[in-house]
Amino acid sequence: MAATPAYILEYPNAYRFVVDMPGLRPDQISVRIEDDTLVVDGERKREKDKEHKESVKFLRMERRLGKYVKKFELSANANTEKISTSYQDGVLTVIVEKRPAPEPKKPKTVEVQIGQQSS
Repeated sequence: MAATPAYILEYPNAYRFVVDMPGLRPDQISVRIEDDTLVVDGERKREKDKEHKESVKFLRMERRLGKYVKKFELSANANTEKISTSYQDGVLTVIVEKRPAPEPKKPKTVEVQIGQQSS
């Protein structure tokens, strides 16, 4: 499928990925992590007219059909264990929390003793 529109926002404690996936039901969408990459995909297939399936033909087909795939490389501080999703009006939102920043290392002080050398 053509480019899937998306944008990414960075907050102090999370990343927010917003992906347009029009015409898909939530059960047609997959969100997963593969090697520190967030992968979002889904597929929209041609609708079938159940009542008149043999006597109906498409006169024009402008709606996008096929696979939607978007991959986002995650930062090292992304916590892949804490991901939440929501889907509304054809827009998927994925929130990946950040790991807390490591505490700065305290400088180590070594006491030096000066003594006499023995011969």
